Amino acid sequence: RAASCADAAPDRRGMVRIKSPRELDRMRESCRIVAEVLRLVEGRVRPGVTTEELDAAAEEFIRSQGGVPAFKGYGHPSNPFPATLCTSVNEEVVHGIPGRRVLQDGEIVSVDVGVLKGGWYGDAARTFAVGKIDPEVRRLLQVTEGSLERGIAAMCRGNRVHDISAAVQQHVEAAGFSVVRDLCGHGVGKDLHEEPSVPNFGKRGTGATLVDGMTLAIEPMVNGGGWQVNVLEDGWTVVTRDGKPSAHFEHTVALVNGQPEILTQ
Repeated sequence: RAASCADAAPDRRGMVRIKSPRELDRMRESCRIVAEVLRLVEGRVRPGVTTEELDAAAEEFIRSQGGVPAFKGYGHPSNPFPATLCTSVNEEVVHGIPGRRVLQDGEIVSVDVGVLKGGWYGDAARTFAVGKIDPEVRRLLQVTEGSLERGIAAMCRGNRVHDISAAVQQHVEAAGFSVVRDLCGHGVGKDLHEEPSVPNFGKRGTGATLVDGMTLAIEPMVNGGGWQVNVLEDGWTVVTRDGKPSAHFEHTVALVNGQPEILTQ
């Protein structure tokens, strides 16, 4: 689940929670379940399936593994998120609520999943094609996933958080797409959202210094048109303002021995 990017100011290094090797092992278990959920969903995404069917399968699997859906009940008590998955179709950027919507050939659906197990969180997302999609939409997915790969590659000891941000932004904008600016990646671990914020745009050499034991949810959200977004009346679903499609890819990544380790691979 993406965090608000309203305060993606220079990060307060003292608030970043560093994980021990033992704690990273606990996170690896939560992240394993996350990765397996996305594989399960990938096998079920097809024309004719509903997003609530995907959600039910995901929740059943998570609980069978001794985990808890991290998103279900998340948020303000007056409007908690009601489902296990965020399923965001076409122009929906993130935080789409599963329901009776039937997926159609040519659509795309972004699936974001979080798992809590043993007191530790994992978080990841992928965007799937439903049947045969338009070549330009396919390119949007490829560029978004490529930007995630470049962001992860920048997560090296001694670099800064916004080196990740700049790597994502450069790849996306060079392809003619735009990064969402209202929502960010984030630290993850004992809490679903921790410091630091990880925006998908920024100036190299700024932000918190990357050190071993940091764990980040890096998650480019990339629009086929402009970067501006709106939130629907349900208080959750974020959509592109111009109605163009959007893609979302995310991994939980740890910095180990100076290099990034993808925990949700």
